Amino acid sequence: MPARKIIITCAVTGAIHTPSMSPHLPITATEIAEAALGAAEAGAAVVHLHARDPETGRPDQSPDLFRPILGLIRQRSDCVLNLTTGGAPSMGVAERLRPAEVFAPELASLNMGSMNFGLYPMLARVENFRHEWEEPYLEGSRDRIFRNTLADIEHILRVCGAQGTRFECECYDIGHLYTLAHFADRGLIEPPFFVQSVFGILGGIGVHEEDVLHMRRTADRLFGGDYRWSVLGAGRHQMRIAAMAAAMGGNVRVGLEDSLWDGPGRLAESNAAQVKRVRGIVEGLGLEIATPAEAREMLALKGAERVNI
Repeated sequence: MPARKIIITCAVTGAIHTPSMSPHLPITATEIAEAALGAAEAGAAVVHLHARDPETGRPDQSPDLFRPILGLIRQRSDCVLNLTTGGAPSMGVAERLRPAEVFAPELASLNMGSMNFGLYPMLARVENFRHEWEEPYLEGSRDRIFRNTLADIEHILRVCGAQGTRFECECYDIGHLYTLAHFADRGLIEPPFFVQSVFGILGGIGVHEEDVLHMRRTADRLFGGDYRWSVLGAGRHQMRIAAMAAAMGGNVRVGLEDSLWDGPGRLAESNAAQVKRVRGIVEGLGLEIATPAEAREMLALKGAERVNI
């Protein structure tokens, strides 16, 4: 039998890490686009995108900041563009939704529940902050709820669904799978569901092998053959959890949004470096990575010609 195709997603720069944490974190539109293109060339079929203020590096959901990133990538690659609707935990849902609402991408991330989202342990890893917003942003996560109410989720499903956008359903805990099942039962989201199981965020499920298996078993029971499973492990757990999932035929997500590391005590110098490492794991298992065209077919996406970019 031919090898199973594994979709590699690369999350290029998210809202978790601050510029002070790594000199390799892309900040400007050109840096983010070049990082995404490097990841695609290394084997990522999907690139997951946030934007940042080019002066301060702060996460920013302004469509005008996304536009040059998307344009530069589209000129040189056919990879699937996946826009965040998560933004940052400090943002309201209307602000977070704007890029997906404006650009109608093939794929958008969708957080499947409200939760604690503890970033403050990262404070111990930074001696000097470059920007005044960084320390209070991390410290504020002690007393901040990442809001994703049922009403918020339904609103995003209706707005993006009307444009033909499909979803990377980010499930940080078991209950989030049941939330997805609820909206599927109501017909607000249709299979195949792209379930992104997230491990290792303080406030969500842990990183033990049993946690990974529990997520997979529960998704199998709820969705049967109607979903595509993918995983991301936060921080130093990234490659270990990716290897577990790939061995089970799951898809994988890597990138500097999720982890700044490329080995013990060694910062990743690029998103492409992480993609190459996980590609080596996938191919070492005798599996093949999916091309963008194959990913589009696997996820039933509408096609790049139907986006507003």
